Amino acid sequence: MNTVIRTCRSLALGLALAVVLLAGPAGAADNALTRIKASGVLKVAVPQDFPPFGSVGPDMQPIGYDIDMARLIASKLGVKTELVPVTSTNRIPYLTTGKVDLVISSLGKNPKRAAVIDFSEAYAPFFNGVFGTADEKVGGAADLADKTVAVTRGSIEDLELTKIAPESTTIKRFEDNSSTISAYQSGQVDLVATGNVVAASINDKKPAKPLLTKFMIKNSPCYVGLNKEEPALTAEVNAIIEAAKKDGSLGAIAEKWLHNPLPANL
Repeated sequence: MNTVIRTCRSLALGLALAVVLLAGPAGAADNALTRIKASGVLKVAVPQDFPPFGSVGPDMQPIGYDIDMARLIASKLGVKTELVPVTSTNRIPYLTTGKVDLVISSLGKNPKRAAVIDFSEAYAPFFNGVFGTADEKVGGAADLADKTVAVTRGSIEDLELTKIAPESTTIKRFEDNSSTISAYQSGQVDLVATGNVVAASINDKKPAKPLLTKFMIKNSPCYVGLNKEEPALTAEVNAIIEAAKKDGSLGAIAEKWLHNPLPANL
């Protein structure tokens, strides 16, 4: 009887060891990057109602900064792009439940989100800043001395500009973005403080006075969202972003959709 028991135990131990040995390499290889390349498809959550980052074009196809970014990453990975439209509320759940591989949806970084997902390096500027024409020699808050700046009352840029503007700066406050931009276009003010997305939407209409970035007031760039514990995919995405910054392809996307150069400190 003891011999039978010992034999059974030996067989069970051998089987368990075989399972571990077989599962070990497979588990090591079972990561998101490997799966994406094996499937030949990168599934990306993108915005559909937030131009210029993501919207629907005249041909009913998705267009925007984030769509171009998703396609850039997929092309560098050597796979096809599957765009998955999301909202601001469901984009992270789509990632954590495996419906998508990446979130590229004007996603900002904060501690609450960082507890759930990981982030790439920044790939897109998203900021509040001071904008003006090319002949306005303004590179920082100190240069606003004796200038007149339009701002929307109660906005983030209003609150932040008030903190840093010299005493001689005249801040003219308007009740909405349209009035703020109109004041700038009509020459009532020298400069305007607003968001870069607002500036991009105005510049898209080819105004007489384009809104060129003078300096940032509050910076909150966009990042690619990735699931936690995916170091291979994170490293690959970061390498693609870094290369795109160096070779100018990311700058071209910024010029195309934001009508401003990619900030040097992004």
